[in-house]
Amino acid sequence: MSGPFHVHLISDATGETLHSVAKAAMAQFHGVDIQQHAYTLVRSERQLQRACDRIRENPGLVLFTIVNPKLRNDLVAQLSLLGLPNYDVMEGPVGLMQRVFNAEATTRSGGQHEVDQEYLHRMEALNYMIEHDDGSNLDLGHAEVILIGASRTSKTPTCVYLAIRGIRAANVPLVLGMPPPSQLLTFTKPLIVGLWVSPERLVHIRRNRLTTMGVQNETDYVDLDKVRSEVMTTRRLYEYHGWPSIDVTRRSIEETAAAIMNLLSEHKLAKEEQG
Repeated sequence: MSGPFHVHLISDATGETLHSVAKAAMAQFHGVDIQQHAYTLVRSERQLQRACDRIRENPGLVLFTIVNPKLRNDLVAQLSLLGLPNYDVMEGPVGLMQRVFNAEATTRSGGQHEVDQEYLHRMEALNYMIEHDDGSNLDLGHAEVILIGASRTSKTPTCVYLAIRGIRAANVPLVLGMPPPSQLLTFTKPLIVGLWVSPERLVHIRRNRLTTMGVQNETDYVDLDKVRSEVMTTRRLYEYHGWPSIDVTRRSIEETAAAIMNLLSEHKLAKEEQG
């Protein structure tokens, strides 16, 4: 297949929404040489013209999120003259909502990034995660989710992702040969989820971690037999206490977090039904 194919992303805000949509779509085309060009905070005729000039240099597909009607129409007109395929990523969802809500949409750029109560809630969750990372604070009664697992099982990055979604998440490491913190057995409100990784993958991750730290010595930390025992012990612990567990061996952080959020919804529903 010939290439490269140029994909231009034009946004009047940070471009986060547009980038996420484009990334998800482009991931479906393995082996296709795609070069991405991003233009963010395009809110004036001058900025728009600059973007269009660069598009002329590398013609290709154009995806955009421009809410200002005049800028949007000017962009579409220029792209039509160039004969370039283009798509307004916001047009479909906004148009549908206008029909369902029977209301006109505003033309606020980056409205989703305004400092509102939801934003403050996410910042609170992020601060909570930082204060309760890696078992540093076992006062976890106000957590919504507590992730447990052996070292290097993606507990911290998953908690960060959950916090960005506004969920108060904490994590506690499990160490081979040591009982889990007794506090874990007293919590009734938080959802406790165990994470685990295949022993072979876990050894690989840990070796890379030690290498970046300049450590070359062989230790139980990367001994395959010891790691197998560690993984088996943690999985038995999850099963014994009835804690749901997730194999994160081949999951991305986003996929793990999505699974946890589903478990959290079920957990909250069960709590409500219990009264």
